[in-house]
Amino acid sequence: MLLRKITLEEFGAYRGTQSLNLTTKKDKPIVLIGGLNGCGKTTLLDAIQLALYGPRARCSGRGSKSYETYLRESINRQADPTRGASVTLEFTVAVDATVHYYKVIRSWHTSGKSTLKEFLNAFVDEDYGAKAKSDQPVEPNLKYSKVLSQEWADHVEGLLPLEVASLSFFDGEKIESLADPGRAASVIQSAIHSLLGVSTVQQLRTDLLALQRRQKLSDEEQHLMDKIHREERECKAVDAALDDAEQDLAKRFADLGKARRRIETLEQAFKQEGGSLFERRIEIENEHKLVSARITELRGALVQLAAGPLPLLLVKGHLKDLRKQAKREHAATESNQVLSVLEERDQWLLDMLPPDAKAAVTAQLQADRENRAKTAGLKVNLELAPDTLTQLSVLDESLKRDRTRAAELLRQTTEAVEERVQLERQLAGVPAKSKVEAILKEREEQLQEVARLESTYERGVVQVTELKRRLEFVTASLNRAHDEFVQTKVKAEEVERIIKYSEKARHTLELFGESLLKRHISRLEVAMLKSFRTLMRKQGLVEDLRIDLDKFTLTLADAEGETIDPGRLSAGERQLLAISLLWGLMKVAGGHLPSVIDTPLGRLDSRHREHLVDRYFPYASDQVLLLSTDEEIDEHLLGRLKKSVAHTYTLVHDDTTFTTSIIEGYWWSAGAQNAA
Repeated sequence: MLLRKITLEEFGAYRGTQSLNLTTKKDKPIVLIGGLNGCGKTTLLDAIQLALYGPRARCSGRGSKSYETYLRESINRQADPTRGASVTLEFTVAVDATVHYYKVIRSWHTSGKSTLKEFLNAFVDEDYGAKAKSDQPVEPNLKYSKVLSQEWADHVEGLLPLEVASLSFFDGEKIESLADPGRAASVIQSAIHSLLGVSTVQQLRTDLLALQRRQKLSDEEQHLMDKIHREERECKAVDAALDDAEQDLAKRFADLGKARRRIETLEQAFKQEGGSLFERRIEIENEHKLVSARITELRGALVQLAAGPLPLLLVKGHLKDLRKQAKREHAATESNQVLSVLEERDQWLLDMLPPDAKAAVTAQLQADRENRAKTAGLKVNLELAPDTLTQLSVLDESLKRDRTRAAELLRQTTEAVEERVQLERQLAGVPAKSKVEAILKEREEQLQEVARLESTYERGVVQVTELKRRLEFVTASLNRAHDEFVQTKVKAEEVERIIKYSEKARHTLELFGESLLKRHISRLEVAMLKSFRTLMRKQGLVEDLRIDLDKFTLTLADAEGETIDPGRLSAGERQLLAISLLWGLMKVAGGHLPSVIDTPLGRLDSRHREHLVDRYFPYASDQVLLLSTDEEIDEHLLGRLKKSVAHTYTLVHDDTTFTTSIIEGYWWSAGAQNAA
């Protein structure tokens, strides 16, 4: 496979429609793409994988997001989501010595608030190889293929399996993890089986086993075959039903998660709109009515008190004067009574006195009565009742009692009024029904939807569990029937011959597979060690490299034959070891796949960088795409690499519009003067 062209339309930071010509030549296999951090280099790598594999693509920007969410967020933020985005990839593949030209367009756009639609259109020119034998560029005669478009996910696995693609498209910063024994083992195993054809041998052995089980039986054995057929059909049906149930369960789980997140969103919106107050409005209104009634009751009690003697407290000074007046009038009354008695007494005394003493005594008695008359005399006489003082004392007690009662009622009234003011403020803050009614309705509907989805999800779990149990039972029964079938079948000579030779062929294939595996591993060991020595600055560090046949683990040894722990290697050396693994695999596989390397020189020193530039990149594959920063492949390294470069591009990011443009040329070459 060789990449020819990639076109991005409103994808990620790439505004509008932008294309890169990726066509290379035999002596110029490199396409160099430069860009500062955050300019969209990794986005280009993601775009290639997305165009080929869609939801199965291992895009770095996706993370744990759902595929739909990833596509939504991949539409350029300044673009119209209803028009959407697209990624177009053009490439050639040699199929049975014939070169086919493919063009794959994966596009998507939003429809409404929650619907996202994705389309894949595949075009092919199956006679491109016959027209492109010369070095001159030839325009392909592409034709739309409906079948290819519908079955692209299966077709691309035949062109470039996803597991193999992970060896062609990789991030240089993450490649160091391949130096880990466990990670390297899984990559080696996957590559040898899928890339180097070992899995084909295993499939042939499986097919032969199936052939053994499909042999025609005699009449006496037909009933057993019928039983096996029934159980095979049931097993297939249960397996298909289980697969459908598991997919449906996964969809239900995803729908349930979306519904729950929607509930959280509605709850937040409900709170922001004052929903809690709205829900308490009836309670607040009832409290307001009770407090208002309490205030009315308290004010009525105050009015009732005011209808009594309480208002006399307003004339407290006058009451004091009245009390004094009452005392004076009481004293004057008593003095008047005493004067009348004294006049009778004085007359009696004068009648008893001798004449010569009457004059002196009369004068003194007259003076005493005059003094008493002055006391009995009043400037103002209100002619108050004799019991006025008693009435005033009773009034004082009543006023004292009413004043205490009034103070308590006023305190209670003040508190009640303050409480009513607070309640009125809360009522004023209650949003209008029109504001929250829609949210309330949607929340209630969403709660019902969550309950429904939870119920369906639980039923789905039960269904999957039951189907798994049923599949185990049917599989066990089928295996027992096959065992019985084999024991019966060997009685027939023809069946025995087929079983004998198919078993022999399976054994031969097993030996062939082991031999093929040993051969590929041996070739891979040599290729990796040669690649590692080619790239390493310390030539004597690693003298031998071995791959375990069973576990596919990688072992390094020094000149004395001592095992080298990969952890002892520096970060740069581990990265070179991982690159050697990939380079070795590509060499053993024939080098007919593109290598797309993002951030290729991240952890390497200057010498190792020069080794990669001189010894690896020009020979890594028939086509090498390098996505580099200006500090990785700088002006010096560009000069060393230039003779092998077919095209150079620079990704220019506009920090004001947050968009990236593609211009021809690299930082230190023509066409990119302003790229930095």
